[in-house]
Amino acid sequence: MTRIAIIGAGPGGYEAALVGAQLGAEVTIIERDGIGGSAVLTDCVPSKSLVATAVAMNEIKDASHLGISAEHPTFSLRDVNRRIMELASAQSADIKSGLQANGVRILPGHARFISDHEIEVTNNSGTQVVEADVILIATGARPRILDSAQPDGERILTWEQIYDLKDLPQDLIVIGSGVTGAEFASAYLSLGSRVTLVSSRDHVLPGQDADAAEVIETVFNRSGGVVKPRSRATAVKREGESVVVTLESGEELRGSHALLAVGSLPNTDRLAIENAGVKLDDRGFIEVDRVSRTNVPHVYAAGDCTGVLMLASVAAMQGRIAMWHALGEAVTPLNLESVSATVFTQPEIATVGDVSGGEFTLLTLDTNARAKMEHIDDGFIKIFARASVIVGAVICSPRASELIHPITVAITGRLTVDQFAQTFTVYPSLSGSLAEAARRLHQSED
Repeated sequence: MTRIAIIGAGPGGYEAALVGAQLGAEVTIIERDGIGGSAVLTDCVPSKSLVATAVAMNEIKDASHLGISAEHPTFSLRDVNRRIMELASAQSADIKSGLQANGVRILPGHARFISDHEIEVTNNSGTQVVEADVILIATGARPRILDSAQPDGERILTWEQIYDLKDLPQDLIVIGSGVTGAEFASAYLSLGSRVTLVSSRDHVLPGQDADAAEVIETVFNRSGGVVKPRSRATAVKREGESVVVTLESGEELRGSHALLAVGSLPNTDRLAIENAGVKLDDRGFIEVDRVSRTNVPHVYAAGDCTGVLMLASVAAMQGRIAMWHALGEAVTPLNLESVSATVFTQPEIATVGDVSGGEFTLLTLDTNARAKMEHIDDGFIKIFARASVIVGAVICSPRASELIHPITVAITGRLTVDQFAQTFTVYPSLSGSLAEAARRLHQSED
């Protein structure tokens, strides 16, 4: 029986563990902080639960456009955050039960390599050594901290600490306008905070489609948010019950709270990974190939610690692929062209496939009947095709995370724009605009 040791119980780790157990291996999963990893305990599940509350608040505020009177809605951030953490704990417990039901051994503690086949695990009970034929590293990543902006867990916060807040921040300064910063800025603005978003680039979400990023920034500004473009924070300090953020220009921003969203660092620095001979890149990420294999043939890695594409879905797939490959199963190497991703701002941005070239059409939602019914004023659908085959899409819309799936299926199945356009859609529906966008890419045979 193949002995497998997995370091880290996030999506990359626990999904790999389930596959390994299913294929008859003896699986031990080592986790320092809790089953589910940051995706479940401090990142995806909590942040998207917060976003769901913010969306509900926005819908209540917008109800007057639907003929419903709902003035001055109130809520308790203490209750919201308690519910969020209860959801995270429940999800963690469900995953743990699933692992145990499949015979996976769960070993709490900090892991450290002794060799490429031996892992030292230290916990409250002492130290033990786990020997394995195959090892998967799935240790994730953590918030990057600025030397001049040390979090205190009360006024200067990382995204892992923000759920400890009991009261809504009056003036929140979000440092960093990437996905994490934009999501929290959008959510807290909807919940009623005054929000300033510090962006080092010309616009928010510099890594996203420019048209979609422009919509997000327009909606953010229209809702009362403030964007400080081409600004870089050089220091954050606390002054009593306030914070002061100093920008590179010398300007000082004052608020009640500051949220640091300036990227992530891989959790590879405390593993003694050099004892296993595993290579890291110059940023500390583990180098892997498309079957999740490191330079050491029986040592694999999955998830954010690889820096491949920092999404829970990609981590999970990397973990599964690693186990299939290690245990001799037929496996398709990781293909990022069919990975869909979403930025959970308001509205959402969802992308999939190749959105850098080829023919495309952009269809705004302002003529969609369902959008009019729900008072959706902002957003669009953009579909990319090459030789009439759908290769990518950008959707900027409420529930874009759900709308992107049909396009993902189309890309995976290499459907043409005509094949996609000729499928039935519900009327009225937002998805009807997907088919309409595809129809606009039809090319006559003349």
